[in-house]
This record gives sequence, structure tokens and C-alpha cells, in this order.
Amino acid sequence: MILGIFAVVSMCCTAVSADLAVNVFSKYQAEVDKTIEEGLNYLANIQTDNGSFYGSLGDSSGVVALCGMAFLSVGHTPGYGPHGEVVDKCIDFILEHQDDQGVLHNGRSGHGPMYSHNIATLFLSEVSGMVTPERQEALEPTLARAINVIIKAQQVPKELRHRGGWRYKPNSRDSDLSCSGWALMALRSSKLNGANIPDSSIKHAVEYVLRNHSERSGTFGYQGQSDHAITLTGAGLLCLELCGRHGSPSSLKAGDFILNSLRQLPHSDHASYGNYYNAQAMFQLGGKYWEKYADWMYTFWPGEQREDGSFTGRRDGTVYNTAVTILALTVPYRQLPIYQRDETVDEE
Repeated sequence: MILGIFAVVSMCCTAVSADLAVNVFSKYQAEVDKTIEEGLNYLANIQTDNGSFYGSLGDSSGVVALCGMAFLSVGHTPGYGPHGEVVDKCIDFILEHQDDQGVLHNGRSGHGPMYSHNIATLFLSEVSGMVTPERQEALEPTLARAINVIIKAQQVPKELRHRGGWRYKPNSRDSDLSCSGWALMALRSSKLNGANIPDSSIKHAVEYVLRNHSERSGTFGYQGQSDHAITLTGAGLLCLELCGRHGSPSSLKAGDFILNSLRQLPHSDHASYGNYYNAQAMFQLGGKYWEKYADWMYTFWPGEQREDGSFTGRRDGTVYNTAVTILALTVPYRQLPIYQRDETVDEE
């Protein structure tokens, strides 16, 4: 189980790794701490008794999971501190919404059940080992079934260009990079957490991701090499980084594309989503890529926060946008295990 980095149970937003004190983040820390605190307070205030959240898609298992991870990302662990109960309620909501096939969704999944399922599986993997014995007893079989759903969905026969990826339904015969990114993060988190993830699942997923990559431009696309590249290149880059291809020519080319196009991101659909993946990917890539992206993100994004602490956007709803924006801003805090760099994850 993943326990070590959550030993301090009532950690607040000022808990930043020491090595970050001298980098670009330190210039913005005070403002970012305030932005995150106000965003988390907004989410806490709109959570319902059953663990869901008021607002569009706030009762989707995937969005509830994103909200739960937003609190985890600054060290608010289940049952402890000012927001521990919020996290507990997110966990319980997801545990109560697994269907007979093992899919984690409640019928209100936005883009389809697998989209919510992948995010909810990631959340349960990230929180495993932090909960009470009673919740852990319920969580373990639920998580095992959820992981199995992802593995089996990848094995559905597909034509070559879709092979190795995931789509909106467990039996989908096509794939897209957006859904596949969440699935791969869930598998990577589960593997780091001790789950028996087949090496072939990671291998085939990476092959799918690379089919959606243009070596010439550096872009990754939704179901091609350039469609929705502004919001999805970060997703493709992160997939490569998490699977041990740190600093490869494809990763560096993608990082260059993100730096050259980042000012177009706020004008795109799903901008908050794109920023979340970009932040994770550029943090993994490090060096000038993270420094330049962070410099832009921490200058621009806090100014988009509304008075009530929320973030909105052109698509996806306020709850979703608020959660993923917090997750993007908190990447360097490194509280979520998925934010850790582990280049040996697929090595023997």
C-alpha cells in the first residue's frame, strides 16, 4: 500500500517539497496557496450528503473522483484534518456505484462509463492504504474488479489504429487518446501500488499512444496525430513519461510544441483538462519545460478564479473545471503518488 508521503495527516497547502523552494514555483507560492484553499473550500461547500457535488456532472463517479484527488493533492487524507470527511464521502460514493460488470459509474458519466470508470479507478488506487480498515476491506475487491475492467476493455478486438487503447464503453471497438490517458494512469498507479498489471497492457498502450503522435510536429491527437492537439499533446507526453520513456525525442518534441502553443490553450474547448495534462507532463519532463510552463500557468490561471473560489470554462461544468485546475496547480506539491516520477515502472 502507498502510505509514506501521507504520514502528516493534517498537511495544508504550504507543504511543498524542499527542493522546490528555489525553483520557479517559489515566486508564486503564496498566491497559489490562497487560490487552492479557496478552490477546495468551494468544493467542500457544494458537496452533498451522499458524497456527490451540486452542479453539472457533480454526481458523476469520475468527477467525484477528481474532487477527491484535488483534496488529496495537498495532503488532506481520509478522515483527518478539516477536509478529511469530504474525502471519505467521495470514496464511499464511488464504492457504492460499481455495477455488476465491475464498472464504476452511476449512469451519469458525461462522455461515457469508461471515462468515469478510469478516473474513479485511479482515485481508488491513489487512496488505497490511507482509509480505515473497514473502508479498505470494501475498497480492495472493488478496485481489483475495476482494474480487471480496464484490462479486459483493452483486449477487445480492434483494427490496428485503435489497438491498445480505450474508448467510452468496455466493449468499444475504437479508442481515443483522452480516455486512454486516464486508463493508463489508473494502470500505472495500480502497478506502483502492487497490482499485477500485465506488461503487455502497458506495452500495447504505449504503442497506441505513439500511433497518435506526429514525430514531425510533436503533437498527439484524439484519434489521429493532430486533432485537438492543443489540449491533448500533454496527455500523450505524460503517457510516455509515465511508461519509462523519460526525455525521449518524442517527449522533447511534444514539450516544445506545448511551450510554443500554450497561449492558445485558454481559448480551446476543455482548456482546464489540457492544462491539467500539460502541467503533469511538463513537471515529469522537468528542466526548461517545467520552468517555462509553470511560469506561464502560475501567472495566468489563478486570475481565472471566481469570487466563490470556483473555476469555470467553455465546457465540462464548474465542478470538473475547479477540480482539474486545482490538480494542475498542485502538481509540484507531489502529494499524489501518480505525480511521482518512476522511470523503472515497466522494467524487470
